[in-house]
Amino acid sequence: MNRSPHDTSGEPNPLRILSLDHLRRRTSMKWRTYPADVLPLWVAEMDVPLAEPVVRAVTEALALGDTGYPVGTAYAEALAGFAEKRWGWDGLAVERTALVPDVMLGVVEMLGLVTGPGDPVIVNSPVYPPFYQFVEHMDRLVLEAPLGADLRIGLDALEESFRHAVAGGRRAAYLLCSPHNPTGTVHTAEELSAVTALAGRYGVRVVVDEIHAPVTATGADFVPYLSVPGGENGLSLMSASKGWNLAGLKAALAIAGPAAAADLARLPEEVGHGASHIAVIAHTAALTEGTAWLDALLGGLDDNRRLLADLLAEHLPAVTYRPGEATYLAWLDCRALGLGDDPAEVFLERGRVALSSGIPFGTGGAGRVRLNLATSPEVITEAVRRMATALA
Repeated sequence: MNRSPHDTSGEPNPLRILSLDHLRRRTSMKWRTYPADVLPLWVAEMDVPLAEPVVRAVTEALALGDTGYPVGTAYAEALAGFAEKRWGWDGLAVERTALVPDVMLGVVEMLGLVTGPGDPVIVNSPVYPPFYQFVEHMDRLVLEAPLGADLRIGLDALEESFRHAVAGGRRAAYLLCSPHNPTGTVHTAEELSAVTALAGRYGVRVVVDEIHAPVTATGADFVPYLSVPGGENGLSLMSASKGWNLAGLKAALAIAGPAAAADLARLPEEVGHGASHIAVIAHTAALTEGTAWLDALLGGLDDNRRLLADLLAEHLPAVTYRPGEATYLAWLDCRALGLGDDPAEVFLERGRVALSSGIPFGTGGAGRVRLNLATSPEVITEAVRRMATALA
């Protein structure tokens, strides 16, 4: 059954099911950006079959011709139930949610509610490149508060950024990635409490991208930002898309803390029309019936993190890798290899492995690459072999 020894769900490990030949029939970005001789371990798509409850729900909707506009609170109710069972959080109030097209467009809408043109938005670099792209496109100023050497939130750097951001009475927001992409860091309750204290002291509004929350490793505890005392003034974005590989079925939820309910109420109702009704059906099925599949995936990812660490130690010992506690992404420090600021370019040209360049992740990204672990052990093994060969 190809089950991970670390998974007790009874489901087969979805990362071990599909062959490369099968995957290369896909027409999405991961499989069509590069030639067929390249192993694509870059963009955040998983090499898995969909969870059966998701397939069933979507198939039934298509058979009914149920392809109209989304309505109702089924998605929010499903997420609230998942949050209570998974994270012990019973504070996700359905009445303080709003449907949005996807997490990043939801981020844009939330930032639009609490900032204006020219206002600063603080991010923890290195961080997901669209944070820069979307924020700058909406005419906000990006301020970096770099992560510490331990890849965790540097509170001194964050406070300095907050102080600078609000100078002259400006409004400011902090766009927090939790769990963090690309490092896989899971912020602790203590760290998030420190964030809420700083945000309260400086009057900075916090908007949190929590899209990777379902993809938390065994032994790590995800803490919803809105569950932390002092987080009542925050706005969160959540989705089932990363946990169940549903990026092509677009839907997400904006969630307001109790003190931010009035802000969310100002969101235009038509924003929710941008989400796909079929996506809402799929995400709801994933959250309510797809947890056994998710547990099997998490077990497989635990195994893949260990495998990657072992392979790097054997074949590329100069590469620094700290296995993350969440996401299916690995952040690799390749500076000791002497490949310059963009080692991803070398691995692609010489090794035919596509990784994400660290440069677009901002300060702290040069000399690093991001590798997508959500594939089979065989593909990971071959990728590291090719990367090592690229140095010969």
